[in-house]
Amino acid sequence: MATVVAVKTEKRPVPDCQDVDSNAKKPRIWAPSLEPSLNLCLPQRKLLPSLKTKRAPELVLVIGTGVSSAVAPQVPALRSWKGLIQALLDAANDFDLLEEEESRRFQKSLQEDKNLVHVAHDLIQKLSPRTGNVRSTFFKDCLYEVFDDLECKMEHAGKHLLRSVLQLMESGALVLTTNFDNLLEIYAAHQGTKLESLDLTDEKKVLEWAQEKRRLSVLHIHGVYTNPSGIVLHPAGYQNVLRNTEVMREIQKLYETKSFVFLGCGRTVDDTTFQALFLEAVKHKSDLEHFMLVRREDVGEFKKLRDNMLDKGIKVISYGNEYADLPEYFERLANEICTRDSVNGCGSPSHNEEETQNGFNTQKSLLQEYHS
Repeated sequence: MATVVAVKTEKRPVPDCQDVDSNAKKPRIWAPSLEPSLNLCLPQRKLLPSLKTKRAPELVLVIGTGVSSAVAPQVPALRSWKGLIQALLDAANDFDLLEEEESRRFQKSLQEDKNLVHVAHDLIQKLSPRTGNVRSTFFKDCLYEVFDDLECKMEHAGKHLLRSVLQLMESGALVLTTNFDNLLEIYAAHQGTKLESLDLTDEKKVLEWAQEKRRLSVLHIHGVYTNPSGIVLHPAGYQNVLRNTEVMREIQKLYETKSFVFLGCGRTVDDTTFQALFLEAVKHKSDLEHFMLVRREDVGEFKKLRDNMLDKGIKVISYGNEYADLPEYFERLANEICTRDSVNGCGSPSHNEEETQNGFNTQKSLLQEYHS
């Protein structure tokens, strides 16, 4: 199932650009941010040569919980899997959907850190009557309560991070996420770009995404809250998709032919869904070149993670000692890659391809609005 976020955009002044053919459609020009730069007075980590020399179309950005929690840190459901289940349980109690004994049982399971996948599955089953019509389920109401008004809860530093992701995406990078929220889609809409939210239940569009025919789509491998019927919490729920060998082969080909960049993805490679999609059938993983950006808090743990990830073809890179260092680091990385692509005349799709991408005409960029 695919959804599109439509948000009213505000016009903002942008720098003048060089003259171009008046008959050609003007591409977005990513000028330096008008907002204050981040951490300018702090020593900066050097960008790894093997990463900064990549072209945007060679990358698949994997967005994890760490990104969402950085964008909207005051939303507990975005911080962890346990936080999401707790938020759903609180919403169910607020709406008086659970008996007192049921609520206590779920709360006890959370506190005891029992299998969270099973806890979530049981809770969703309780909130969903036996019907195929998701609109009639209370689960949808609880989801919308948990993720209500995300637009107003996005913080400045987090927007810098999303800006860099969008910059790379518009230059040709693919994006997938393990998150249920649509923060990136909301931010992009404010910048004048429509992004489509995909989940694994829409096999046709997932196949097109893997074939790079839907670059302006975000693949939510666990589903997105705006389509509750597409949210699957147990690996068995993906059996129909996983049986589609054409879809699976195209998805796995990405891991073999492109460089994945993991952002805010501490345990994503241990995620059963991610493993089923990308790792289990891919051979010679250590010969691949992927990247994981992490905080270098404990030297011993950092070295252990780095050694373990090399077996999976993943280079672990430190962006800094604090979570707050990630937006600045990734902003420099995105600027380096996109500037190099621009100079070399490669990167983003052609204008005609952009117009027809995702089955709809993309919204005019802010630059076009001010020069039309």
